Amino acid sequence: MASTNVRVCVCGDSQSGKSSIVASLVKDVFITNKIQHVLPQITLPPTISTPDNVTTNIIDTSALPQERDELRKELRKTSVILLVYSDHYSYERVALFWMPYFRSLGVNVPVILCANKSDLSKNTGTSQIVEDEMLPVMAEFKEIDSCIRVSAREHHNINEAFFLCQKAVTHPIAPLFDSKELSLKPAAISALGRIFFLCDKDQDGLLNDDEVRAFQLKVFEKKLSDDEIAHIKQSVMERTLDASEVEGIDEAGFLRLNTMFVEKGRHETLWMILRKFQYADSLNLREDYLHPKFDVPQHTSAELSPAGYRFFVDLFLRSDKDSDGGLNDEELTALFAPTPGLPSSWIESDFPNCTVRTDSGHVTLQGWLAQWSMTTFEEPKTTLEYLAHLGFETSERGGTTTALKVTKAHKRRKRPGRVERNVFLCHVLGASHTGKSSLLSAFLNRPFNPTYHPTIRPRIAINSVELHGGKQCYLILKELGELESAVLENQAKLDACDLLCYTYDSSDPDSFSHIERLRLKYPQLDHLPSVYAALKADQDKAVQRTEVQPDQYTADLRMPAPLHLAESAAYPSQAFPKQDEVPTDRGPLYLALGATVCAAAAIAIVWKRTT
Repeated sequence: MASTNVRVCVCGDSQSGKSSIVASLVKDVFITNKIQHVLPQITLPPTISTPDNVTTNIIDTSALPQERDELRKELRKTSVILLVYSDHYSYERVALFWMPYFRSLGVNVPVILCANKSDLSKNTGTSQIVEDEMLPVMAEFKEIDSCIRVSAREHHNINEAFFLCQKAVTHPIAPLFDSKELSLKPAAISALGRIFFLCDKDQDGLLNDDEVRAFQLKVFEKKLSDDEIAHIKQSVMERTLDASEVEGIDEAGFLRLNTMFVEKGRHETLWMILRKFQYADSLNLREDYLHPKFDVPQHTSAELSPAGYRFFVDLFLRSDKDSDGGLNDEELTALFAPTPGLPSSWIESDFPNCTVRTDSGHVTLQGWLAQWSMTTFEEPKTTLEYLAHLGFETSERGGTTTALKVTKAHKRRKRPGRVERNVFLCHVLGASHTGKSSLLSAFLNRPFNPTYHPTIRPRIAINSVELHGGKQCYLILKELGELESAVLENQAKLDACDLLCYTYDSSDPDSFSHIERLRLKYPQLDHLPSVYAALKADQDKAVQRTEVQPDQYTADLRMPAPLHLAESAAYPSQAFPKQDEVPTDRGPLYLALGATVCAAAAIAIVWKRTT
């Protein structure tokens, strides 16, 4: 609940017994002596008997015209209105004056309709009063949340009346249930659909007995016996002819069960479920749950923690219904059902084409983890948001933030050093027709495509690579397209980059000169670790029309010679750098850049010059 304070404004005609009701609540008996016209504000401290242990302020009001300004002031501050009537005249005034008056003030709070002095009409049953008087008014004015019949003299239903006021604020029915259609509202159905998805651990579309027990324990902290589970399933089956309910409760049955709670006036049960699953009164996930505080200081980056990787591995395995090692479109749609859909950054990066897929085009577990590694590296807040939607849970303090970790600070320096990081970003630079896109395809183990397609928008490839010693890291290759100049001029973008891969077409004599011009135009690039790659090495090697040939150029920079890659191989596993061109001393740590292609050393990347 957003507020811990409930403000009750008691309204109604003069002589309807408003002040007597308030006095009867406070004194627990009827006050026979004459009491003042308007009682002062009463504050009820949080107790076990109040919903969610809220503080309740009760404000008595006057119906006299000369005190209308004070009434307006109180109505605009109130959380709920207790509207009291006691006879036919004051009842008629509910529809003719009071409800239109509330609307004219723009007061949009729940109203509890209270029929006082029930002791004066003992010959008329409560059910008849409700049917003849209350239900017609409730049908006309949807603001009326509920109704109750009380007697201040006999102290009948006094506590219950204020309990209804508290419950109307702490557990409002309006966002949940359409009283006209007698059905749950779309927002409530959507929220309960997500809750069902999260509780259906085996993703078979049914809540089995163990899953029902786990749900009960999570929400109500109470264990269910076999008889109680059987009773719940029987209650659901009474409303359906679906035989599948015998094995478990499906989503439709789960919705019916919660609809029954509301129809029986137990909508606080539904709110307990929603709030346990982090929903706010708006039926959206709580903002502090979706976007918890998570700072990534300068010179550091965010990565998935072991708990985060475990969560996404389990999610993939549960969602791979056909166990073919890939998530097809239907499986992805089902997996992202409790979320807003694919992250916008995934759509922009052309997921799943930007990561590892099966031959059928379905993302593999390797590609799935690589994609989330990239998302966490570039947009940790997006990962946190989706962890919340997908139901990441932990007993540790910190909630979803425990699925992420912040790397140690790292600054570039000239002498080599080792960094404890698992995700790296590499910008692939070079002239048009160099073969940059083919390099990215090779990195994802895709067959060579001889058709040339110019890169307009940035293109990304993300995959895992194995370093010497068996450590696995994730490498993001980014071809910048027409945004190359904008990125290279943006120091913040360069600071986020770990490595530059300068590429040239070894069969084109004019290709290497583009790299020289690029480095002259953007001298800030000299501060980034870099590697040089000669592509199209399967074709005849051309002498470059530059003052210094590439091998000498890199030697003058005291860097390894360009790695020669044959990107026209049918499968990139054949595109290994030539052995005699691999430098004898690889320096501190090189991250294999080519594809699985370079499973042993294919482009040798990331010179880790960081602390």
